[in-house]
Amino acid sequence: MRVSKKLLLGSVVATAALVLAACAPQAATGGGGEGEGDGPAEIVAGVITSETGPLAGYGKQYLDAFKAGLDYATDGTNEVDGTKITIEYRDDAGDPDTAVTAAKELIGDGVNVLLGSASSGVALAMAEQAEQNKVLFISGPAAADAVTGINEYTFRSGRQSAQDVATAGTFLDDIDGKTVAVFAQNNAFGQGNVAAVEAILGGQGATVAPVLVAEDVTEFTPFAQQVLSAQPDLVFVAWAGATSGAMWQAMSQQGVLEDIPVVTGLGDAATFGAYGEASEQINFLNHYFPAAPDNEVNTAMVEGIEAVGGTPDLFSPDGFNAAIMLVQAVREGKGDVDAMIAALEGFEFEGPKGTNTVRAEDHALLQDMYQAKLVADGSGFVPELVATVDAADVAP
Repeated sequence: MRVSKKLLLGSVVATAALVLAACAPQAATGGGGEGEGDGPAEIVAGVITSETGPLAGYGKQYLDAFKAGLDYATDGTNEVDGTKITIEYRDDAGDPDTAVTAAKELIGDGVNVLLGSASSGVALAMAEQAEQNKVLFISGPAAADAVTGINEYTFRSGRQSAQDVATAGTFLDDIDGKTVAVFAQNNAFGQGNVAAVEAILGGQGATVAPVLVAEDVTEFTPFAQQVLSAQPDLVFVAWAGATSGAMWQAMSQQGVLEDIPVVTGLGDAATFGAYGEASEQINFLNHYFPAAPDNEVNTAMVEGIEAVGGTPDLFSPDGFNAAIMLVQAVREGKGDVDAMIAALEGFEFEGPKGTNTVRAEDHALLQDMYQAKLVADGSGFVPELVATVDAADVAP
């Protein structure tokens, strides 16, 4: 079943002041000589993402799928029209400064295509380097809306926060005139989600009622009661960290989950057991889980990752898409940055989630999203697809 509600989305604009030193770009793409398709014999691309650090799990999902995607998109040859694609991998450990250092080293060696970034802070720093050095950058799982449209050199292979928020809105038949409570921590993450809901769902006529909780709070009953007092038609929960279990328990005990549709994002497989007794009462918006899409590309990705001992998960499509986009850039652009940019703008391709479109004017990646639920499976829980939300209905 597909949900089509023709959402009218607002714009979410985040600002990032990242002052970074630039280094001079190099024109060489490595290898030397021309290939069979009038391109260089070799193009070297740099993948910079989290192999260690707090986002290492996300980085592994991306990397496993990227390697499977490159194999898929080149029929196992790692070549495109006679041009060999060589990948240099670097670990940013989730730190923007480490990523920038790696980027400068690669650019200094002649690399003019960079990919990766699980961290939004890293992605924004990399985007600045891409513009300063005039190299192509394809960001990965990093969800910050500020990455979209930041400059002409930056693209993304995953979804962004605005698509999450818009998907949350599809749990109501009509947003106009409704009240949406945002239950979140009173920090940059929570405040950013409030701003996104106000811009996107508020832009469709909703009244937004924030309930922000200090990070050091451990008793959530009063805040759950505040949610009930707001009499919302929908509750959007944006929460992270060790207090998640206690927060969901309070929401359940105060009857919030029984009386009001509550929506939050479904994370990777490691989080499926984090919701306790509330698991089957929550509505989940979702970017990806392996059983959600049913198409040949998803099957190929899952099989490719599992063949090398990996496990497909939340950010696997971002890596697989990145490889497809890289191959398209090399095939059409043949190592010339301006030509590679032109090759990706408006590019429509079949990815693991179905048809993806690179929006030409700001490089957003338009893609389907999902409504999901968790169902009991033995001693744990597994996700089950409720509905596919059309890419056009959640376009940022």
